[in-house]
Amino acid sequence: MIIAIDGPAGVGKSTVAKLLAARLGWLYLDTGALYRAVAWKTLQSNILPTDREQVVRLLPSTSLHMQFQNGAVQVLVDGIDVTGELRAPDVTTAASVVSAIPGVREWLLPIQRQIGQRGSVVAEGRDIGTRVFPAAPYKFFLDADANIRVERRHRELVAAGRGETIEVTHQDLSDRDLRDRTRPIDPLVPAPDARSIDTSTLSPEQVVELMISTMSTGL
Repeated sequence: MIIAIDGPAGVGKSTVAKLLAARLGWLYLDTGALYRAVAWKTLQSNILPTDREQVVRLLPSTSLHMQFQNGAVQVLVDGIDVTGELRAPDVTTAASVVSAIPGVREWLLPIQRQIGQRGSVVAEGRDIGTRVFPAAPYKFFLDADANIRVERRHRELVAAGRGETIEVTHQDLSDRDLRDRTRPIDPLVPAPDARSIDTSTLSPEQVVELMISTMSTGL
């Protein structure tokens, strides 16, 4: 059983997916962490994220695994637990760039699908319902007002110790949206059969309740 949750940054995907997975007792799959792991390996190898050929050449010699223990997720790159390093500012920036590389997306596709075969999964990302798990019985696309998304993202960054201005956050989010929505392979779009939810005025708990209500006839 797969629940697919897609949407741009700042709409609350991760928080909602974690809450929903905990509520159902399912695995939580953060596909963004996999792209961050590739970005981490790219930086560790002194390769520019914009150098597409070199990034893709790095992949065959890369081992990438996710471990689930007591509700926590660990990401291992070449046997090294890099979970705590995946939210670093340089990794975040690099991940947004490498995620637009077709070769990276193709390489990560079977890895994501293998994780989905481990049991019931709540998966969140940007192409879950359209590409990774197109047959998922439940699909949701979260969105929110652009200004609210910027405010939410800025609060997250401040809480994480990144003191950038809200103007910088706005520009970063706009740039990321443009890359996500215009990339030639698997762009960010709602799946035709996805339920769209505007999270602008909803708490994460309210979004989860709405999802549960939508799925209640099938769970």
